[in-house]
Amino acid sequence: MNKETKLRIHNITAKAAMKFGSEAWVLKKREEQHLEAAQMKFLRHLLGITKLDKEKYQCIGGETGAQNIVKEIKQYQKKWLQHVQRMDINRLPKQAIQCKPKGRRDMGRPRKRWRDQPHLEDQGTGNMPNPSGT
Repeated sequence: MNKETKLRIHNITAKAAMKFGSEAWVLKKREEQHLEAAQMKFLRHLLGITKLDKEKYQCIGGETGAQNIVKEIKQYQKKWLQHVQRMDINRLPKQAIQCKPKGRRDMGRPRKRWRDQPHLEDQGTGNMPNPSGT
């Protein structure tokens, strides 16, 4: 198979499997690194490059024209948030995003929440209630 065919197969199958359900993920740095590593492993294999060749990510990405998987997931999350904001108020996804739970949180550092991700802040999430009360 030629390189273009392999890249199309990657975009149709492997990327789709890696992005499945990603609209609700809270990506941490370590998880982003794992996703990028998996993508790079496939692209290196596609081009016949080994780690010993010490090719840079930009070089491999430029040769294949592949977009970073983490950027694609973040764009997908923005599109999903816009979709949910257009939903009717009685729909469950809209209710889940606008939910403000009662009670106290556990002690310690607060867990990272979906709505607190920096790439979603510029998408008009200001109309959602802030559970911290500020």
